[in-house]
Amino acid sequence: MTRGGIIGIDVGGTFTDLVMLDDATDSLRIAKTPTTLDNQANGVLTALAEAQADLAQVDLIVHGTTTTTNAVLERKLSKTGLITTAGFRDVLELGRRTRPQPYGMKGQFTPIIPRDLRLEVLERMDAQGNVLTALDEPALRAAIANLLDAGCEALVIHFLHAYANPAHELRAAEIAAELWPNAYITTGHSLLSETREYERGVTAAVNASVQPLLERYLTRLRDELSGQGYDGDVLVMNGNGGMVSSRLVAREAAKTVMSGPASGVMAAAYTGRRAGELNLLTYDMGGTSTDVALIRDGHPPVSNEIEVEYAMPIHVPMVDVRTVGAGGGSIARVNAAGLLEVGPESAGATPGPMCYGKGGMRPTISDANLLLGRLNPEKLNAIDGGVDQEAIAQVFATELGAPLGVDALTAAEAVIQVANAKMSGAIRMVSLSLGADPRDFALFAFGGAGPLHAAALARELGVPRVIIPARPGLTNALGCVVADLRHDYVQTVNQPLDTADMDRVHEIFAQQVASGNAALAQEKVAILETRCDFSVDMQFVGQSHVVRVPLDAATPSRPELRARFEKVYWDRFKVELAEINARIVSLNCSVIGHCEPLDLEKLIAPEGRKSIAQPTTTRAVIFDGAPHDTPVYWRDHLPEDVSLKGPALIEQSDCTILIPPGDRADGGTDGNLIIHIGEAA
Repeated sequence: MTRGGIIGIDVGGTFTDLVMLDDATDSLRIAKTPTTLDNQANGVLTALAEAQADLAQVDLIVHGTTTTTNAVLERKLSKTGLITTAGFRDVLELGRRTRPQPYGMKGQFTPIIPRDLRLEVLERMDAQGNVLTALDEPALRAAIANLLDAGCEALVIHFLHAYANPAHELRAAEIAAELWPNAYITTGHSLLSETREYERGVTAAVNASVQPLLERYLTRLRDELSGQGYDGDVLVMNGNGGMVSSRLVAREAAKTVMSGPASGVMAAAYTGRRAGELNLLTYDMGGTSTDVALIRDGHPPVSNEIEVEYAMPIHVPMVDVRTVGAGGGSIARVNAAGLLEVGPESAGATPGPMCYGKGGMRPTISDANLLLGRLNPEKLNAIDGGVDQEAIAQVFATELGAPLGVDALTAAEAVIQVANAKMSGAIRMVSLSLGADPRDFALFAFGGAGPLHAAALARELGVPRVIIPARPGLTNALGCVVADLRHDYVQTVNQPLDTADMDRVHEIFAQQVASGNAALAQEKVAILETRCDFSVDMQFVGQSHVVRVPLDAATPSRPELRARFEKVYWDRFKVELAEINARIVSLNCSVIGHCEPLDLEKLIAPEGRKSIAQPTTTRAVIFDGAPHDTPVYWRDHLPEDVSLKGPALIEQSDCTILIPPGDRADGGTDGNLIIHIGEAA
């Protein structure tokens, strides 16, 4: 099968974005419609209708979804029961010795599965996988019956040390399959075969509790698409940046958490590689939140240590993305202490910011940008009945300006400054806190709101240049289009390096490769080539944290592992511990099926470009409290070799780009714009 007609759809918290590339007609179609949170499928179908997609002619649809993420964060989950080893019923609630806030002892935590649905049975393995207590099968059957009587739809089987020997979990799953009315049965070891029973249990609990929701949603979506003539497969973005068939993805539903943010990072990496920019700080500011990540050497980092929220560790491979509650719809307020706060509460898609004209009555970041002249009131997406700027200014003056002792415009600038500080802090988390100097990277800015704030963030962080892709507001949907197939595997070893069985290490890697190739064979997408990435999670004996050590091949020697580990540890912490033994914690393998590459030059139609840059209008824009007459350009009309000095605004159908005074924007590869910070000459 070719990828001649392919659609990428990303469902965000505010908008559903669509990119349709058709090589047969050399055409590009885009759509951006409000997300329908009650049933995301409706928003997807609306976007397809807006793009006038003939589904009978489409080869492939790739979908990034927030179904599982939202379900977890909002606790709108399927009723799930858990059966565990006697004495360990409260593992999910005890957790680790952490606090939800750095200071103070208060906080709130609600486990995924309530205590009355967590049942115990006699069984026990030791850490070496030896049977200490046989599985009590009659007690297991009774526990299953009790959970069914309680109305549970999904089941988790989570036994101690199953990573070392899964025999009891496998037998329990066999018995459960005889009694449970559906296939929503999750065993802890099958999803995450590593130590740390708390993290393994939470991951399994998340997986089971979102399985029914994800499968029902995807089944409904496939039926709707089939009814409109689509006969291909629907691939779903996983949090690791790869794609999986929608018919298979519910088996490991937890892996779709962070699906949307991961697709944007994959698009950034793909675009950066084509442009020769391999080291990027990705900055995705949408309507609800901002997601940031770091890309080194063209490859996004994938981590098994992601905590979606406090006490919610989901230890499956996911692109290492950090999120803060600052998006275009983030609400600004003055708190009881008289301080200005922005987010995390969002106006969402409905009613949305005041400037959407849909009934919103609270000041947001988008409203602040409008008052400062950075947004065109005549071209705001989803607007209904026009924008009353005076009414918006009055709200800013009353709710923010009066408590702060400033006027509406000063309050609007303050909102932008606070939001920028919050977002630059998130970027520092993925760069400086990990030993990376932002000055060595380019800032890749996207999302519907990102290009408005990118230059200011780059200046704050010392980043020399900003890359704005051709379709910033649709980059997450584009990430669905350019993604590859990917399957990740983790196996705990937990042995000191000097006594580890290296033949067993090589054998585990070989088994992981075989499993990955078998999984790829089930997909219905043409693969050009397969790549395997190997790594080892290691630590010094006596430490609790681990570092990931990349490998060139699946057959490392003991001295090679020690040398690579010490280098990674030094690069991260600048400390040598040569006298302490190292420990192999886990072996990791990613099997990646590379799909046919796509040409991004068509993202901006060449026939629409003009020979010179001509502004469509001029608008007063506030910078540092003073208005500047700022030319406004339409991006699709700019010449490929354009060079613009700030201040300038560049508008397009999916976003607005701000070039502040003192900066310069030049045209780049695939229609990218490069903003050079402090280089207006």
